[in-house]
Amino acid sequence: MMKDEWQVGVLFSRRGVTSAVEISMANATMLAIDEVNASGGPLGKPLKSVAYDPQCSPKKYRELAGRLLSEDGVKTIFGCYMSSCRKAVLPEIEAYRGLLFYPTFYEGFEYSSRCFYSGAASNQSAIQLAQFLMAKYGTRFVLVGSNYVFPYEYNRVITDLVTQSRGKILDEIYVPMDAEPKDFERVMKKIAKHSPDAVISTVVGEGAKMLYEAYADAGFDPSSMPIAAMSTSEAEIQTMRPGVAEGHLTSSPFFETLGTPAAQKFVKAYKARFGADEPVTASAEAAYFQVHLFAKALEIAGTDDPDEIARALGGLEIDAPQGLVKIDATNHHAELWPRIGRVNKLGKFDVVWESPYRVKPDPYFVAPLLDDWTNERLALKA
Repeated sequence: MMKDEWQVGVLFSRRGVTSAVEISMANATMLAIDEVNASGGPLGKPLKSVAYDPQCSPKKYRELAGRLLSEDGVKTIFGCYMSSCRKAVLPEIEAYRGLLFYPTFYEGFEYSSRCFYSGAASNQSAIQLAQFLMAKYGTRFVLVGSNYVFPYEYNRVITDLVTQSRGKILDEIYVPMDAEPKDFERVMKKIAKHSPDAVISTVVGEGAKMLYEAYADAGFDPSSMPIAAMSTSEAEIQTMRPGVAEGHLTSSPFFETLGTPAAQKFVKAYKARFGADEPVTASAEAAYFQVHLFAKALEIAGTDDPDEIARALGGLEIDAPQGLVKIDATNHHAELWPRIGRVNKLGKFDVVWESPYRVKPDPYFVAPLLDDWTNERLALKA
């Protein structure tokens, strides 16, 4: 007997250290599911979500992924923010021969035939951020990150990029995932000692709030020494004291303030559904468009069999809020549109640079070079 609906799993945290951004991802996923269903659903059948709250715990992520795949009849899961959680889920995905759609920027150096990565890889973010900083601020940096896999790997890439341009990493500092304000007192002392040209942050979740507030309290000037991040989005900024993030930078394919018709339509629909003050993050945008990609692949495949869906996804394009994106059939990552935003006095991002080209993903990034992401050199305009 044919099923009259397509069941999918949704795994994002509503409690825990990175819940602020994960809530935006869960919301965007549900918005996309509702839009797909409002148009009649793939092959005339609606998507039905089964959602759990893993509370930012890799162990719970793995347990709940196993429940979705073994008990709930789910074959495809949309979920995960931190790399530690993705790595906890992937063994379950592969054991049950399911699919995972992962919508977070991440460090790269991974491939799974059963995972599709819709967030930015390092060659779609780290190269552009490093080159922008060295062109506009200088070549001496302090790296500050949360103590887990993404910051370590991302900082390794940044270090390679900076040192090959005869720049210098003055210090590399890590704080606990459950950081406290006192952890950032130590960080501020080291920043003051080194006086870098910029601080590159991979601090995530609640720690980002503490970092930016400690930075402001220390009297550092973002106009001459900004914090530059990938992990600081509209969601983290909303938790900070007003004005604390102003002048700092983030590298991302999407910002809530993008003026394209597709971006404006998405942001308008999101805020109408979840509230005018709710932040719309890059990870939310990736979570949103990956559902639409899945629905399109489902129409092509004619079945929710994960192997058939994976085949249909290779080379598939969709008009996402950030621009036209495409799944690379060879590595399952998305071709994306790098941008750099600066926080304004309203706590929103002004786009100060954007790529004129959609950038192919290179998740392996074996020998990163500052000028290898496009055939033409980056034209920096700020």
